[in-house]
Amino acid sequence: MANKEKKQVTPEEAVEEVLEETPEEVKEETVTDPWEEKYNAEHDAHLRLAADYDNFRKRTAKEKEQTYGNGKADAVEKLLPVYDNLERALNQPTEDLAYKKGVELTMTELVKILNGLGVEIFGEAGESFDPNMHNAVMHTEDETLGENVIAQVFQKGFKLGEKIVRFAMVQVAN
Repeated sequence: MANKEKKQVTPEEAVEEVLEETPEEVKEETVTDPWEEKYNAEHDAHLRLAADYDNFRKRTAKEKEQTYGNGKADAVEKLLPVYDNLERALNQPTEDLAYKKGVELTMTELVKILNGLGVEIFGEAGESFDPNMHNAVMHTEDETLGENVIAQVFQKGFKLGEKIVRFAMVQVAN
């Protein structure tokens, strides 16, 4: 005699087997109560309305967040000329130490405010060139630098989250 193994059947599989063996007439024969149909229709409508409201709430919150982010980016963009002027002032030679110290303190405070807003300043000489973040305005042949390495920075770049507020203007080594 052949040794037959009994297959373990889950309850779900047992129901499926019974449904497959049940004649079509029996499957279609269900009790149709008009109140139950009305209840099911109202229940479905309620669930759809709740889902629509939830989607509306999420979409509105996302739009509000984007609007706030765009407003913040616009405000940061308006501050960038001040940053550039302070950077130029710091790079100018001066004999007046009090003046230089005042400009340094102002620049430090502006950078602290920008960092507090979540702004990232990028674009340093020696970094690798990324066309998604840098704007190459010049190329140079420099054997000491690798290929696609930033040789000089003309203007720093600013990034707020994933949004580039201003691309860094750079010179790239080939």
